[in-house]
Formats: sequence, C-alpha cells, structure tokens
Amino acid sequence: MSARHLPAVVATALFASIAVAAPATASIHHSAATTGLTSGRLGPTSTALLGLIAVVFGVRVLARVGRNGPGNIRNQAVLTLVSGLISLALGSWFAATAEGGPGTGNGIVGAWAAMVFGLVALVLGALALNRYRSVDRIG
Repeated sequence: MSARHLPAVVATALFASIAVAAPATASIHHSAATTGLTSGRLGPTSTALLGLIAVVFGVRVLARVGRNGPGNIRNQAVLTLVSGLISLALGSWFAATAEGGPGTGNGIVGAWAAMVFGLVALVLGALALNRYRSVDRIG
C-alpha cells in the first residue's frame, strides 16, 4: 500500500466505525452532559495524546527514510509501531469498559480517538519500516 492511499484508508475506517456505532448510540439513554476532565476521561485522553504524538512522529520518520542514510530510522519506525500499538490497545480497552455514550464523562470519545490515532500510527510505522528495508537493501 502506498502512502497516497493512506488518507482514503483512514477515512474509510473512520466512516465505517461511525456507521457501526450509530445504532448503538441511538439506543443510549440520554443524561446530562458532564463537563471538564473527569477521572473517566483522563486515561482515554492521555492515550489519544500518545496516539497523536505517534502519528506526528510516524509522519516525520516516513518523510526522512530516504534522505539522510539509514541512521536510526529503523529504531524510530519501531518506536512509532510500538506507540501506535499501545494507543490502539489501550483505546480499545477504554472503549470496551466505558459505560454510557459521548458526554457522560466516561471517555468514550477519547477512546475512539486513541484507536484511530493508534491505527494510523501503526500504518505509518509499517510503511516507514518497509521503506527503510528497501533503502537498506539498495544502499
């Protein structure tokens, strides 16, 4: 898969997750919205932040693969993969254990954001590692 297809894959995955989650959120009993950073939102929010950092790091690593020689690009690509996997796994766990829907203070939105960012970081890390291996064989 080339990097040109990445936005289309991410958009498709996002729309598919919304389509799957729409019937489930329609049956949730509405309650008063909770504001602020509650204890239920702290974990998913920090996990989503880790995923966002992994995505930014993955984009930078992917852009540097062929420029400055091998260097420590492999280590950075592996770090992106590990960070993305952690974000995806913890986001999935937080989403599975959250009770209630968006606005209840349980962090379901942060958990979904962490899963999306983790998935994108995994793809970026895999692409960077694949390009590193092809550049390493040539050079």
